[in-house]
Formats: sequence, C-alpha cells, structure tokens
Amino acid sequence: MGRDRVHPIEAESMRILASRVDLSHLKPLSRAVTERVIHSAADIRYAEDLVLDEAALERAWTALRDGAPIVADSRMVAAGITSVAVEVPLTWDGVAERARASGTTRSAAAIESACERFGPGTIWVVGNAPTALEAVIARAPDPALVVGLPVGFVGAVESKSHLRDSGLPAVSNRSELGGSAVAAAAVNALLYTASLGSGSSPPVIAPQPSTPTYLEERP
Repeated sequence: MGRDRVHPIEAESMRILASRVDLSHLKPLSRAVTERVIHSAADIRYAEDLVLDEAALERAWTALRDGAPIVADSRMVAAGITSVAVEVPLTWDGVAERARASGTTRSAAAIESACERFGPGTIWVVGNAPTALEAVIARAPDPALVVGLPVGFVGAVESKSHLRDSGLPAVSNRSELGGSAVAAAAVNALLYTASLGSGSSPPVIAPQPSTPTYLEERP
C-alpha cells in the first residue's frame, strides 16, 4: 500500500497543479484528496466542486490503515485503486437475475448484494452509476466512507445531493463531473497517507503551496 518515492513526472505534474490553484487553505486529508482528484483529471474545477469533510476522511484513513474492505461499483474504479484488493460485486453470479427480478439496474442490484455481504466499516466507491450510489445510501450498513463521484447527465447530480443529505461520511461533488478515475484517486490519496506510518493520526501536509505535496508524520 505504500509508495517509496514520487516519480519525476508526477512531481512535475503536482508542481504545475500547485502553480494554478492554491489548496493550502485545506486541511491535510482534504488537500491530499483534492490534489489527487485534480491530478487524475487535469481539471482544477474540482478545487471548488468537491465536498469534503476532514473528520470523515480521518475516520476513513483509520479504517483503511486497519484493512477495511473496499467495494467498487465497476471494474474501472477497482482497476484504478492501487495496491489493495477491491471487491466488484457487478461481476458476481446472479446479479443480472436479481436486477431483472427487482426491475432495477445491474449496478444497483450488485450493490444490494454487496450490502448483504459486507458489514459496518466498509469503504464504498462509486464512480459510474448513480443507481449504485442510491443503493449504497439506502442499504450500506454504517459505512466508513462513501466515495460518491458518479459522472453523467442523468441522475448523477441528484444522487450526490442525496448522499450529502443522508448524513453518511462521504466524498462527493456538486456537478455532473466525476468518473472512475477521480473516484479511484480519492481512495488512493487516503491509501497513500495511510501507508506512511502506523500512528494514531493521519500525516500532515507540509505548507508548501507552490511545490508538490510532501507528507510528514505528526509529532
């Protein structure tokens, strides 16, 4: 789950990002997630579009450090999450039949099945299907975090608004933007910081807004 060093290309990308948008006002994990999402999409609109809660991110950081399961709504999201196993219930047997029987989408049926298998403390990651996010909101038992960043013109904005209204610990955004890459990037930001140490608190980001992000352990 760890990374030994930042590749020069990534460091240069982060330097360019920092020259275009100042994120130094954000709290440590919110900044890490925002940087990683912007980096993945090359889209600085996320600096204003993301909705983050530092306390929720800290709880998710602890859950990931302790090995919390991760469930994704698609193979594309799972493929983008590095160094850990990710469950994709869309690939499970019986999902298509469940969707037909209930008159819902395969994505929603898959999440419903996963909610029966995965208990409290799971990380749920949705980057594609708004119906999957609605199923997480309705059925997921006490999630550690819901990364709800589905993309699209139909249902995406509404499902993310429902997530924020639900009171669940969440990462979301207000617009139609989103997708597999940014959902995976949000999780990767937390995984990377969780890999840096075994302390009880997340690392903090050094206040260097014009340079790439470096992470330090809290004293």
